[in-house]
Amino acid sequence: MTIDLKGAGRRFNQEWIFRNFNYQFKAGEKYAILGPNGSGKSTLLSVVLGNLSPSEGKIDYHYKDKAVLVDEIYQYISFAAPYLDLIEEFSLQETIDFHFQFKAFQQGMDAEQVLHRLGLAKSQDKPLKYFSSGMKQRTKLALACCSDTPILLLDEPTSNLDVQGVNWYHQLIGDYAKNRLVVVCSNQEVEYNFCDHLIQVTDYKTIT
Repeated sequence: MTIDLKGAGRRFNQEWIFRNFNYQFKAGEKYAILGPNGSGKSTLLSVVLGNLSPSEGKIDYHYKDKAVLVDEIYQYISFAAPYLDLIEEFSLQETIDFHFQFKAFQQGMDAEQVLHRLGLAKSQDKPLKYFSSGMKQRTKLALACCSDTPILLLDEPTSNLDVQGVNWYHQLIGDYAKNRLVVVCSNQEVEYNFCDHLIQVTDYKTIT
């Protein structure tokens, strides 16, 4: 899977969040989008994700040398972010079962193994509204990482995780991100220290 942005920019009202962004994200490579809070990292990720259209320029997706329409790109992407909503009334087991109606499991995995990987088997019948913020974040990360998609996008992945949770995150990445195109939005090195390519979003700021 490759993602090509050509002269891409995004603005809100008259303010350009980023501009003249020319970049190719390549299959199997690991990228970090860096910058201080409010610099536009999540906006750039939303454009890559297809949730936002660029205000100028274009974005192209290709999978196995075939073009993929932006309306279909969600099938190839797994995404986790602290602001991503889960269905609070669902139990953990129901959440896993629901998610994997739309995404395939990583090879050799099933719902029981996802639950085991989460380390939350005792809470499988508990509604998510009773989960701590850290438990919810672990759930989002496990669903994304354990889905069989060529692209994995993560925004501030260790938000709400304690030291043990951060170590768990690195184990998850080590096991399930090896052959995927991974993009991490972050300003904390512990979240992206496995990435080979660093993108400073502030390099694409334009003063108007």
